[in-house]
Amino acid sequence: MTSPAQPKAPLFTTYEKFVIAIAAFIQFTIILDFMVLSPLGAILMPKLGISTTQFGSVVSAYAFSAGISGLLAAGFADKYDRKKLLLFFYTGFLIGTAFCAIATSYETLLAARIVTGIFGGVIGSINFAIITDLFPIEVRGRVMGFVQMAFSVSQILGLPIGLWLANQFDWHAPFTMIVLVGALAGVVIFLKMKPVAEHLKLQINQNALQHLGETVTNGFYVRAFLATILLATGGFMLMPFGSAFSTNNLGMTMEQLPLLYGITGISSMILGPFLGKLSDSLGKFNLFAIGSVLAMVITAVYCNMGVSPFWLITALSVVMWAGIAARMISASALISAIPAAKDRGAFMSVNSSIQQISGGVSSFIAGLIVHQRADGFIDHYDRLGYTVIGTMIVTVALIYWLDGLIKRRTTEGSAL
Repeated sequence: MTSPAQPKAPLFTTYEKFVIAIAAFIQFTIILDFMVLSPLGAILMPKLGISTTQFGSVVSAYAFSAGISGLLAAGFADKYDRKKLLLFFYTGFLIGTAFCAIATSYETLLAARIVTGIFGGVIGSINFAIITDLFPIEVRGRVMGFVQMAFSVSQILGLPIGLWLANQFDWHAPFTMIVLVGALAGVVIFLKMKPVAEHLKLQINQNALQHLGETVTNGFYVRAFLATILLATGGFMLMPFGSAFSTNNLGMTMEQLPLLYGITGISSMILGPFLGKLSDSLGKFNLFAIGSVLAMVITAVYCNMGVSPFWLITALSVVMWAGIAARMISASALISAIPAAKDRGAFMSVNSSIQQISGGVSSFIAGLIVHQRADGFIDHYDRLGYTVIGTMIVTVALIYWLDGLIKRRTTEGSAL
């Protein structure tokens, strides 16, 4: 007589699901705070009377300050309970966002973005360090798939609601919304999240400067940092002027923008968990390569378009975001396999810092490449597209190289 089949154990425990949900929500607020500036650009630039170059500076100010603070925090990132670090920097981020909600000029908005970046730029690295501490590499693609859904949810809920608030009230309103929902998340973290401190047992007696120095001079880590530079360069160039290009070049209305972001966000949210699972089964580099080819083809088409029907713009946006999501999920999971357990906080901080600085440079360069005519038309957006395609090609080669190094290290028996 055969015994009944044992029920299959759930992939994640209840608490692990809670951690994934909290990590995703934190990412949602951080991403929304950055992404909301792009669609607000069409409103904000004429309201404050600023140029495309000045707007590019506002976008890049967050990235530069985030990058600098990430480097400064890297030496201390593995010295404290990650929950306490998360609460400290998230509180500072919300204070900076509150300053954005009361800014009344280019100068005050620029200062507010700098404060927000100082704290917000470190949060992503803490989030990913927690994920890497708590989840093995075999399921990390799935976890990243759920966490990266934050991009999609920010489009589905955050951007449409933010744009609606901006249209109903003024451009300050979306930042107020972020502060309110973020404060609630902070309370939940404080009350429900357990300490994340196992890494403290692995620390040796060295000061923060020594720890940072060893992290940035590790040859294996440096290769990953180079890949991050190129990933950020490709991602940050098109975003700042996306809404202005859509409304002035493609013929969309401000009322259609929330619908566009909502549709593309829903499709990305549906695809996120599937892409994460595919990353674990198909191979992280393989998915990255497929997503890159898809994103390059659509970028070449999209950036050369003129006035087009809404359905076509939406369809291309959906496919483009699918490619971008595949790149983000697979690259995040792959890069998380690189640092040793004792260096995860420092590695993630430096990696996040490099990403932010590279993104800031890219946003600033984008502001120099494009030019907005008196009638609002954006010139040279196609040049941005070609630049992004070029960085994607180089990044595919570099990620292939990095993937090979990780596989060789695994074969040699090193722990991930």
